[in-house]
Amino acid sequence: MQPDGPYRYTHLLGGSPVGKAWAALDQQGRFVTVAVLDATVAAAPGWREAFAGIVNHLAQTPGGTPFVYADFSAAAPWVAYGPEAGPAAEKLFQALGVAYQPVPTAAPPAVSPPVSGVPHPVSGVPQPVSGLPQPVSGVPQPVSGAPQPASGPPQSVSGPPQAVSGPPQPVFAAPQPAGPVSAQPVYSDPVSGAPASPGFGPTVDDPLRHDPFSSPARRIQPSTSRKRQGGLWIAIAALLLVAAIGGGAGIWAISAGDTDTPPVTTAPNDTPPQPGLKPWAEATPRSPAEHALATAAPAMVFLEAIFTGYVRNKQDNALLHAEPFTFSRRCTGVVINRDGHLLTNGQCVAPTVGILLEHALGSLADTLVADGKLKAGEVGGYVRGRLASSAFTGPDAGTEPAVTLHGQLNVSQGDLKDDPAIAGSVVRTFTLEEGNLALVKLNQAGLPVAELNPSATIAAGTALHVLGYATTDAEYRSATYTVRSAPVEVTEVDIESSVYRISADIGGYSRGGIAIDPQGRVVGMLDNDLLAPERPNRLVVPVSRMTKLLDAAGVENQLGEPDQTYRSALETYFGGDEAKAARQFAQAAEQSPRNALATAYREAAVAAGGDTSGRPGWAVPVLVVAGVAFLAGLGVLIWSRRRPNR
Repeated sequence: MQPDGPYRYTHLLGGSPVGKAWAALDQQGRFVTVAVLDATVAAAPGWREAFAGIVNHLAQTPGGTPFVYADFSAAAPWVAYGPEAGPAAEKLFQALGVAYQPVPTAAPPAVSPPVSGVPHPVSGVPQPVSGLPQPVSGVPQPVSGAPQPASGPPQSVSGPPQAVSGPPQPVFAAPQPAGPVSAQPVYSDPVSGAPASPGFGPTVDDPLRHDPFSSPARRIQPSTSRKRQGGLWIAIAALLLVAAIGGGAGIWAISAGDTDTPPVTTAPNDTPPQPGLKPWAEATPRSPAEHALATAAPAMVFLEAIFTGYVRNKQDNALLHAEPFTFSRRCTGVVINRDGHLLTNGQCVAPTVGILLEHALGSLADTLVADGKLKAGEVGGYVRGRLASSAFTGPDAGTEPAVTLHGQLNVSQGDLKDDPAIAGSVVRTFTLEEGNLALVKLNQAGLPVAELNPSATIAAGTALHVLGYATTDAEYRSATYTVRSAPVEVTEVDIESSVYRISADIGGYSRGGIAIDPQGRVVGMLDNDLLAPERPNRLVVPVSRMTKLLDAAGVENQLGEPDQTYRSALETYFGGDEAKAARQFAQAAEQSPRNALATAYREAAVAAGGDTSGRPGWAVPVLVVAGVAFLAGLGVLIWSRRRPNR
């Protein structure tokens, strides 16, 4: 059976006792190599996790092998590599500890997509790879750099299949988080200056002079009075007048343009923020999809809520542990007005008392295991047994646990409380039944704003894009987060509650992310689907619930002048007028420094031939004509002064 994935397979590249490598074309016609772990092998304990872990390790190792798509949860797990990855499939299977046999390269015949059958039996215990793997669910999405490791350590293989000698034993150095690897345009500053213009000026032959000795009588004839040359002087005056008027108009246009649209200025040591999403790498360049992503992406916010408290016995308020426990919850939000208000997932930033207590008891159980007072297999029972008799409080009984909340725009860092992180607080929440939403106020105004579309009509089959924060780093504490996007389709609409489900999950931290329409307007918010296994973020709360929360809090979704300027610049840019767009993006970036995409698109417009000076297109040609007229007039004047009397 053909493995899951958006590919058209062309021919077999090679095989191993546990899987095969295929040449394929993606939906854009680009060549990829797809390594597939056989479904029967994947069903054996430990092999699916080993496959995912080694793929992640190879991608995270410096100078390693990054991949472009993967689905480790498919019946036959697979990973796709771009042409630049070289013999990546061969490296992968060899790292699994099995032999790989390439197909002879001479004229490979076209073959059908791989059909799962009975593979060679497998034996041995796959060894754990570095990092803590996490499962990847849903339709695979393009990633930048190293993906999330697959969840759980490999389990030992029991029973058949049995044929591969020895377990896969990859030996790797400790993986280092790889930076995002994604295709993107390379922009450069416009080249200053212009080719030197050729000099202007008349070439005047010397006039014939009167020979006083040419007459037969050899007598010098008296010279006659010089004729008046009124027409010549009128021509000179006209040329100089044209030079004066044209030069003045050109200089005025250039100076006026520079005054109206000043360039973006930063301090010498300032580093412009890096955008959390690069729309030109997430969609076809200059396409409506890129336009929609560029419209909504600047308003995306990474949120981290940190809770600190003590676990007590409810009956006598005695502490079950002398030290407090601290844990954090991370998710996505979207700015909805210039005052700093944003909407996000309610259970992320304001979880229920039961959720907080369960987290705290889990931390307490881990501490007891580390101290040798509890066995690892008893953790679940300990937490369940203590839920009814325990409480999670502040320093004193009856007080609330301490909570801090911070938001970041663009590329974000976990566990960050200083600039560019912005402190905030929860204003109002909706329960799970009401939509599981929260209204947050950040302590900074003037942030880029997204536009809600309350009139959106969503039905099964509707095509949308979703955006939310994600990370590929294995180290949770200081992981780097960027905005990820994906095209999705509505698969189901709940008529009673109006919530709907979509075809893809873009990551565990995308809760509070958004679904947008083709114009980049928000039509819903991502949430956990509690009815699905592993609770993926494929449930979308409709925009009507979002506006209901805003109405209850007396807050409006409203774009500011910088947001309008930025949207106008996008319209101009995607309309093909890079010169005007560059000036508009410069103005938007000046008005809204947190909008990193305004700066990025300004650079794109300049690289495409745009001019940020703000001068009209006719200014330079007029100045050139004025210069020619001035030089011509000056040359004629000099020639006329040097011309002898006749």
